[in-house]
Amino acid sequence: MRLCDYLDKGASLGGDAPCLTIDGATTTYAEVQQRSRLIAGALQASGIAPGQRVAVLSANDPLALTCVFGISRAGAVWCPVNPRNEAAENRELLDLFGCRCLFFQERFARLVERIRGDLPELTTLVCLDGEVEGAATFADWLDRHGGEPAPVTVADDDLCMLAGTGGTTGRPKGVRLTGHNMETATALTLMSYPFGDRPRYLALAPLTHSAGVLTFPIMAKGGETVIMPAPDLGEFLRLVQRHRITHAFLPPTVIYGLLDHPALDSTDLSSLRCLWYGAAPMSPTRLTEALRRIGPVMGQLFGQTEAPNMITTLAPADHFLADGSVATARLSSAGRPTPLTTVAIMDQSGNLVPQGQRGEIVVRGPLVMAGYHENPEATAEVSRHGWHHTGDIGYLDDDNYLFIVDRAKDMIITGGFNVYSAEVEQALQAHPSVQDSAVVGLPDDKWGERVTAVVQLRNARHAEPAELAAFVKERLGSVKTPKQVEIWPDLPRSKVGKILKAEIRDQLAKGT
Repeated sequence: MRLCDYLDKGASLGGDAPCLTIDGATTTYAEVQQRSRLIAGALQASGIAPGQRVAVLSANDPLALTCVFGISRAGAVWCPVNPRNEAAENRELLDLFGCRCLFFQERFARLVERIRGDLPELTTLVCLDGEVEGAATFADWLDRHGGEPAPVTVADDDLCMLAGTGGTTGRPKGVRLTGHNMETATALTLMSYPFGDRPRYLALAPLTHSAGVLTFPIMAKGGETVIMPAPDLGEFLRLVQRHRITHAFLPPTVIYGLLDHPALDSTDLSSLRCLWYGAAPMSPTRLTEALRRIGPVMGQLFGQTEAPNMITTLAPADHFLADGSVATARLSSAGRPTPLTTVAIMDQSGNLVPQGQRGEIVVRGPLVMAGYHENPEATAEVSRHGWHHTGDIGYLDDDNYLFIVDRAKDMIITGGFNVYSAEVEQALQAHPSVQDSAVVGLPDDKWGERVTAVVQLRNARHAEPAELAAFVKERLGSVKTPKQVEIWPDLPRSKVGKILKAEIRDQLAKGT
């Protein structure tokens, strides 16, 4: 299936049904479908051939998402660009992808101006919502070129999406995702979580990432996507109640904020069937609180850009035992491998290890990308021994639940012992005053590396560093106890909410 086929599937279930909603304004499936056809025709008339790359630089917006379906209908390749990236990173990605066309919002005109001069292949610029020098307005561009697109034939292994991995660990790489990859991700979503007819999905997280990919199964069921242009937890709660939202996705850090929001307990959340969480580990203590206060609707997903969203899942029902009690031991897992995905644990020599033994998490199946764009060396490295290497350290228990204990690069060796930072972070986040934490290793003359924790406290809560160290020691013992605890007002995060440990190490090393 092409990306536009999910839209067409939803339209076949009723063209007059609501498709995309923002600020109370709704467009139907028939309207979104027709506009995507005009966009596809305009792209073809602008010289965009099948297989060529078209970028979208926008905050969450219905027209920007409609452009994605137009790009697909024209046989072109969607390149989502995160507006929170630095200009240099976006320029590098657009250059790597060889983008010929860029749709963008007026608010990002200065960013576009900074990068367009270095991109000679970028010949078509279209501003979605305003007038910018050197770019066509969307309305004028569509009036000049829009029309029914010529039919395009696609194959399973044709690219539908080129996504950047982000530049926090070096030069960003382009992940080649095919129609079959996205079809697999969509099928696994529908297999793994509760869905009824016409679900209603609330998109707060960036549509350039997991939140965007999750719109495809919603559309396949003829559902409505309510789009939030900017994150606001109070508005999120109001929209859940007003629109009777059934599905949403939030990173753990945002869920922590939701749990601390004064309006949570007075909001009617009874319509929710699944609140997905992922992109980073979630504290089992706060997850237990979420199950009690938000409801038995929490659904975890674990994936990467290279294997979108659905490597393993922990469906809402899996958070509970057969007797209805919370499955406490499972809450720190990432769930079980999905039906079309094989997950194993590998040692450094390329040998698969038995259940219960730790090693790198490796993956096989149709969810895994077609490789890194124009980077055969990185592709060969990440797919050695015939498996996709996630870079995560973990183990599978006797019931085949996957436990992720750390990123391989974040493991700390202190006094000859391996300490997994995620384990220490979970212990810290069990403290009632801790909102979030990051644990890193710093050079130490005596220990080689010393376990160092940086902690963000919950609003109106207080804790002393010595108190937090003692709290961890009681649970994990002295080896894993941080020898240094810092309390910061906030933690540096990436565009998708992941804590930037490299930046934390750098600030600690500089004493800032």
